[in-house]
Amino acid sequence: MRTGRYVAAVTALVFGAMAVPAQAATIEIVMENLVVSPAEASARVGDTVEWINRDVFAHTATARNGDFDVTMPPKKTVTSVLKKAGTIEYYCRFHPNMKAVLNVAP
Repeated sequence: MRTGRYVAAVTALVFGAMAVPAQAATIEIVMENLVVSPAEASARVGDTVEWINRDVFAHTATARNGDFDVTMPPKKTVTSVLKKAGTIEYYCRFHPNMKAVLNVAP
């Protein structure tokens, strides 16, 4: 009986060490009618953010801590890959009332 538990434990360790890392996800953030949606999003380092501008004028996603500054032309989509963990508050430089938070896990 003990041997069975030992084998199960060793098997779990071996296969656990061989676990495939989670694939990166794509997070959609939409700017439309001067609103960022969602106002709070969660992601992981390595994920791609798809910044979608549905308005007829340009927007930015400018991190207050300097982590990113993405410019989105009117009616265009821009992508960027998250490189750093943390809670990132960001806003549009052209429309400062447009603000949101991105929670990036390691």
